[in-house]
Order: sequence, then C-alpha cells, then structure tokens
Amino acid sequence: MRLNAGATIVIDLGKTLSKVSLWDRAGAMIDRRVRPNRLVATDGIRRLDLDGIGAWLVETLGAFADHPVERIIPVGHGAGIVALTGDTVAFPPLDYEQVIPAEVLVAYRRERDPFALTGSPALPDGLNIGSQLFWLERLYPEAMAGATLLPWAQYWAWFLTGRAVSEVTSLGCHSDLWSPAAGDFSPLARRLGWAARFAPVVRAGDRVGPLTPAIAAATGLSSQVEVLAGLHDSNAALLAARGFPEIGAGEATVLSTGTWFIGMRSPAGPFDMAALPEARDCLVNVDVHGRPVPSARFMGGREIETLIELDTRRVDIKPDQPALLAAVPRVLDAGAMILPTLARGCGPFPEARFAFRNRPDDWMERRAAACLYAALMTTTALDLIGSRDRILVEGRFAEAEVFVRALAALRPDCAIYTANAHNDVSFGALRLVDPSLTPSGDLVRVIPLAQDLAPYRTNWLAALAAGQEETRA
Repeated sequence: MRLNAGATIVIDLGKTLSKVSLWDRAGAMIDRRVRPNRLVATDGIRRLDLDGIGAWLVETLGAFADHPVERIIPVGHGAGIVALTGDTVAFPPLDYEQVIPAEVLVAYRRERDPFALTGSPALPDGLNIGSQLFWLERLYPEAMAGATLLPWAQYWAWFLTGRAVSEVTSLGCHSDLWSPAAGDFSPLARRLGWAARFAPVVRAGDRVGPLTPAIAAATGLSSQVEVLAGLHDSNAALLAARGFPEIGAGEATVLSTGTWFIGMRSPAGPFDMAALPEARDCLVNVDVHGRPVPSARFMGGREIETLIELDTRRVDIKPDQPALLAAVPRVLDAGAMILPTLARGCGPFPEARFAFRNRPDDWMERRAAACLYAALMTTTALDLIGSRDRILVEGRFAEAEVFVRALAALRPDCAIYTANAHNDVSFGALRLVDPSLTPSGDLVRVIPLAQDLAPYRTNWLAALAAGQEETRA
C-alpha cells in the first residue's frame, strides 16, 4: 500500500550519529533510523566513514521504498570536506578531530584572514575546514590540484545524484573560507585557489537533481525522487526553531545541544562581528538566507559523556530526573563543582585546566554536578554573544531538567524555553521545502531551580580564575 503522498527523507549525518527520518507532507515523522558512526583510519590518520555510512544509507533508504518519497534533503556537521577527482572520491576525507601536524598548523595560521573578516576563530585540529585543505594539499598535492571540493552535507547530495554543488551555511561555518558581510568566499580561499575548486554555490533548498539510476535501483526508490542541496546541522536546528512565533520574530537565541552545545543568536538589530571574542570559541555562522548569525559553543555533550563515564542518557532520560533534581542541594552544600575544560582548545575557557572539586561519591550527585557545569558554561557562552530576552534549548539535553532549570536560574531576565518537538534538525530541513510548517506542540517555559545559584557561580568563577592564575605562574 502506498502511503503519505509527498513524503520527504532527511539524512542527518552528524559527528556522533547518522540519522535518516521519513516525514509526511504535513510535517509529521513517519519513521526514523539511527546508526552510531565508526572511527576509521587510513595511514594512521582519522577519517570520516564514507563507505560505512554510504552502505548503511543505501540500505536504510531501501526500507522507505514503499512510501511515495518525493525528495531527500541532506544535513551534515560543519567540519567535513570531500575532494572529488572526476566521478570518484580522491582520498578518504579527514575526521575533524584528527590532529594536524604542528608545523603545518603554524604555517596555515600565518595565512588566515582576520576574524573580523570571516567570523571564523582559529580552532584546534581540523575544525577550520581551511586547515584541513592546507594539510591535504601537502598530503595529496596532485589530487588536490585538480579536485572538486564539496562540504560534508553536499557530498551526500552528490552521492545520491552525481551532481556536485556547495552551499552557504556549510561554507560559512567556522571554515575560514567565507566572508559573511560580503556574502562571498574569503580572500584566503581565493588567494590559495580553493574558491575556484569548490563546486558551484547554490541555496540550501535548491534542487540538485534526481537519484542516479544506480541509487534508484539499489534502494527501490523512484528515479524521479529529487535531492536538495541541504545544509549545516546547527543551521537546520535554527530554521526549525524559527517556526515558533516567539523565536521567529525579534530577539532570540537557539541553543542546540548534542555533541556540541551551540548558541545561535538572531539579533533584533545590527551587531559588531569584530566585537565577538575570537579566542573564546565565538564565531559567526551564516543562515540559509546568507545572514550572519553570532554564535558561541563548547563541546557540552562530549564533556558530559566524559564526566559521567557510563551512559550519556543518564542525565536526560525521564525516569532519572526526580533523583537528579533531588541531588542538586547536596551538590551545592558540598561545594562540588567541575572546572573547565575537558575539551581543551574549545569553549569559553579554551586553555583552562579541568578539575572536579569535592567530587561526590554518589552517582546521581556526580551527574547533577555535570548538569550544573553545563549550565555554567552555557550561560557564559551566551553572555559572550549578547543573548537576551528569549532562549530556546533544543536537542537531547533539553530533557535534562537540572541543566535547563539551572540555566533558567542563572538567567532570570531571560525566558528559557524547551519544545515538545523532537528531531529539530530534520524538521528544520523540512522547512526548506515548506516554510509555513510550524513545529508540533508549544514552547514550554522552564521553571528555574528553587536554589539560588548566584553564590555557586561566584565561587565557580573564583576557582576558575585562581586555577588560571596558577597555570600562568
């Protein structure tokens, strides 16, 4: 039986998970499949798992072949780059956590444009796509000389259609390759010849083409299924959130939570890009309309996962929430606190040294402390980009009550919201097709924790400052 005419498939290929979801025309999810991403290596270098993801994607698309799918929209993280030579991948692309040799990184940073021009801070490893390209030209000089370059999301559009394009939210994501104010490639990208090698830039919602005959045959999907260019995952979350009237109009910030916690502010008026503190992981994203978006981030999900040691879900699954909330007063009374940073080089305190002061023996208290730490880091990051008025927390950690209620307690002048809707990134991709779609359910105003967190934050900042002073000494 054929169901749900006009179905859309969204493929969301993040750092930690690959996800494929099926949606009807009204914006209701029909099905969803998830695969953890593997770490692969070639020649001792960390790579993105193109082959594994590709095989799983074809198999998963085949599971949806009984539905009348009209289109597929790819979404991807913002630090992947694929080089094509002809109709093949030139070499396995880098994982952005692959360490780039120090001498290469030093030479690259001499070439970078000023932050005020690109909105891209100097980030560790391969988090700036420009640093990956700089190293790849030294690893594969012949292949890179004639390569066509694709951002991560648009690689999957090419995988499905055989047509190569680029797109602005992916190019404008802490890459060093884009000038948001000019709406064009950066001087660095032009000077080093990369701008000319990128596939043509199109809009995220533009049609790239139909499925190739091989993909149509392998999946059982119609050869008439169209594939859109797609976009960067955090920008997709921003687009989803703008479907709420409270967020879509006026001053608001969307905090996307996953491996990364990323605050993206939609300012009510102009902002000074040069005033953002580059050294504290602030940056400028570019939305689907090409507009600059002041942003700040830290590796919140990864840090929580490291802290709790077992299952990251323990801080956000519903049955544990009462016990975690009950643990908060004990954490505060004991002065248990976590000092940044577990992910060195990232976040608002990139060079700070991690410490867990008065670490509790109790399992729930340690997890509650991790949530308080995430709230302290988040409110610091949001302050750096001038967030005010309304903040929507979306993604997995929106269900971690200690985290969101602590954030509300720390920001009493802001309305902190969560949404009942799930799969915000995928829903944002749907809004490329139909901007009139609104998220299911209403925004929920977060009730602050009953405890006064101001003294705890004061002590946290004092301990952090003391630790930084000791490091400098």
